[in-house]
Amino acid sequence: MYHACLAFALMFWATVVAAQTIEDHRYYRGSTDVTLRIVSTADLEVFEPYLLTFQQDRPDVSIDYTVVSSAELHRAIKEGASFDLALSSAMDLQFQLANDGYAQSYRSDATEALPDWARWRDLIFAFTAEPAVVVLSSDRFDGLSTPSTRQELITLLRENPDTFRGAVGTYDVRESGLGYLFATQEARSTDAYWRLSEVMGRLDPQLYCCSGQMIDDVAEGRLALAYNVLGSYAAERVARDSGGRVQILRMQDFANVMLRTAIIPKTASQTDAAGAMIDMLATLGLRDEPETWPLPPLSLSGTGEAPDFGPIRLGPALMVYLDTLNRRAFLTEWEDAMEQR
Repeated sequence: MYHACLAFALMFWATVVAAQTIEDHRYYRGSTDVTLRIVSTADLEVFEPYLLTFQQDRPDVSIDYTVVSSAELHRAIKEGASFDLALSSAMDLQFQLANDGYAQSYRSDATEALPDWARWRDLIFAFTAEPAVVVLSSDRFDGLSTPSTRQELITLLRENPDTFRGAVGTYDVRESGLGYLFATQEARSTDAYWRLSEVMGRLDPQLYCCSGQMIDDVAEGRLALAYNVLGSYAAERVARDSGGRVQILRMQDFANVMLRTAIIPKTASQTDAAGAMIDMLATLGLRDEPETWPLPPLSLSGTGEAPDFGPIRLGPALMVYLDTLNRRAFLTEWEDAMEQR
């Protein structure tokens, strides 16, 4: 059954959303033919506990879970791909979908309990708050001081070019929706972003689509550090890495904190099941302690972040850098900094 469903999903994406890439897919059989179709940026190893918990409460619902990049999720929903729930780490792209009429309205006691900054017009709902962090290779940092601010990181990279040449990873913001969100928000919040980008650009940085790939390369020693990866993914990897090969560093001068969000696309047919999943995620998002869940709550309890490092806000300001001219200008400056020859 799994292989049949995967084959169907691949054919669907190939015909309806050409040029999309499925990163992972899994089908969870329920007791009826009701199927909740979820498209998500969350890796299966991170999000599966939520899916299994949902099925414990709703064993009648089968779940068809497809993992894609944030940019491809955004494109798929705009092009009419048929999903019942879209979960994304790129909150600016999610907000644009909701603002442009690609999301259905939903309201419940669980969504009403969310703080105002974690929902917008009953269309988009946040259920985690996840900081961007730096991930270090313990072996490759042996003998080096550990930076705590961007200026200290800039100094470290400048003074040790042989150590870091070809060994610094970050997002390719032209391809990664989350990477673009982190980059634009950081650029508007601290001048150090462009200075750091120029220094990294002189060291032949390795560019990635996804946090998981960067963290894997740090763990394997191919990278000395990865910049602006998802803290939740890094924490999950550290928990699995008994060798202590990976360390998590949180910058003390400024922290991006992303809200992972859910929308019900206009194409959704199983809106009851989609709403039930949102209710579960919203309720978990309001828990006081991280407990054993892979993704942190909205409270940021236990993350170690300073109290004044609040989340990126849901609102029209998110769309500033999605404007075609603004995006082109930002990417030109980014390429000049990161792709020095």
